[in-house]
Amino acid sequence: MIRSKNRWLIALSAVGIHISIGSIYAYSVWKNPIQETLGWSRTEVGWAFSIAILFLGFSAAFLGHFVEKHGPRKGGLLAACFFGLGMIGAGFAIDMESKWLYYLFYGAITGIGLGVGYISPVSTLVKWFPDRRGLATGLAIMGFGFGALIAGPLINAGIANIGISNTFYGLGAAYFLVMVCSSLYLAPPPKDWQPVAAAGQQVKPNARRGLELSQKMANEAVKTTHFYYLWIMLFINVCCGIAVISVASPMAQEIAGMSAASAATMVGLMGLFNGLGRIGWASFSDYFGRPNTYVAFFVLQIAAFIALPVVSNATLFQILIFLILTCYGGGFAAVPAYISDLFGTRQLAAIHGYLLTAWAAAGVVGPTLASSVREMTDSYVGTLYIFAGLFCVALAVSIWIQVEIRRIVPAVQPA
Repeated sequence: MIRSKNRWLIALSAVGIHISIGSIYAYSVWKNPIQETLGWSRTEVGWAFSIAILFLGFSAAFLGHFVEKHGPRKGGLLAACFFGLGMIGAGFAIDMESKWLYYLFYGAITGIGLGVGYISPVSTLVKWFPDRRGLATGLAIMGFGFGALIAGPLINAGIANIGISNTFYGLGAAYFLVMVCSSLYLAPPPKDWQPVAAAGQQVKPNARRGLELSQKMANEAVKTTHFYYLWIMLFINVCCGIAVISVASPMAQEIAGMSAASAATMVGLMGLFNGLGRIGWASFSDYFGRPNTYVAFFVLQIAAFIALPVVSNATLFQILIFLILTCYGGGFAAVPAYISDLFGTRQLAAIHGYLLTAWAAAGVVGPTLASSVREMTDSYVGTLYIFAGLFCVALAVSIWIQVEIRRIVPAVQPA
């Protein structure tokens, strides 16, 4: 049965799950209607998103072992149940006008669905695409980035025609069905399976893009320095990127003099570049290696964050923002392949889950840091220079991990 699976359909199934859960990035579309209808403050409405990201990271860490033990199909079905229930429950909370029920359903329960749904297909894709790990994970995680582009118009139209709670009910049911159908096709490849090229010969990963330095269990991986290097790199990349997402519109108006309408258009396009960066940078990493890709991320973002405060031209300002968003998305997409390079695929879902705690922490620290510095200095300039400094730290870590890998490679590379 497993042998009849088509790995590209496995990839398509992963995209289906990620497009569904990626709708979380369209959360800003819910904010004003909920504020206006229920009278909740902007901060109160925003807390649901922060709670969801927090539960995403920690549920991925705690349930990664569940995915490894029971397989991606059950992991995906569990995610569908939590995510669908969270969305439908959020509609019920709106009907009841209960802020705490809303935090429970949209924040905690949906967040658990996000975490399990994020890691389940990714770990499977890496095993089905040993020759194109970056491309495969980039495809799925691109779906997460594009989820907002699809969800945004649907949410807008739904609220206008059937109301907030009914839109939650409808989307919750739709996402549940899409995720269930996608999950039912997911399965790991047979033992010792390798892809076959057009000429009928097995394709083996080359040393640059598919070398596994070791095969470690999750609890072994978290005791290594390499794991914490990756954690720091992901934390800084997400922290700075998500902060830019949270303040992009007012920052564009303050620094580049853009109008509110132009800034809103830029924010919409940011989702596109977030998604394109996931597939583009992940594919790039297949040919130039994950360590070199992360060095490129950080060099480009150091330059971008230093340049942003002095850029008054709106077009150039937007180009720099879009560049940052491609690196932000690319960091998510390339990290599963990086994990498999360093620790193998034996418990990839569990290791990936542990690493996503960096996302949970960054989701709180990044926007909070951006807002706090802005309030203290009455300007976004200080925030941008702080982020440039953080990327210097990330660059140093990425170079150090590359040096260590080069020491190890001769000992593990086949003769």
